Amino acid sequence: MFGAKIGRKVRINPSARVFLPWNLTIWDYATIGSGANLYSVGPIRIGARATVSQYTHICAGGHDPSSTTLDLTRPPISIGEDAWVAADAFVGPGVTIGRGAIVSARAAVFANVDDMVIVSGNPARPQGFRDIQD
Repeated sequence: MFGAKIGRKVRINPSARVFLPWNLTIWDYATIGSGANLYSVGPIRIGARATVSQYTHICAGGHDPSSTTLDLTRPPISIGEDAWVAADAFVGPGVTIGRGAIVSARAAVFANVDDMVIVSGNPARPQGFRDIQD
């Protein structure tokens, strides 16, 4: 695991990529889909039962535009319990995805997503709320 903190019954597809595994924490029963890219220059935390779908890019690294040398930044990313980041989405540096939130396929998220909110688009914008019936 090369320093990653991985909970119980986590499913990580073999084609998923992790840049710096020691900056990755995944809680119990979470799933990482095929071709997912976890660019963990900064810390990435994925909550229990969360799903990061295929080809999603979670990018916890960037550059300081106020620096002449574009110094590397490492803002953390947090994906809450029971959240779903759907196929081919992008989650940018410093973003928190709330508990139970859904990031729609191909969405580009550059700001925090509140608990139970569904977002889509580029940039991602709220589309509604989850109404769990069971």
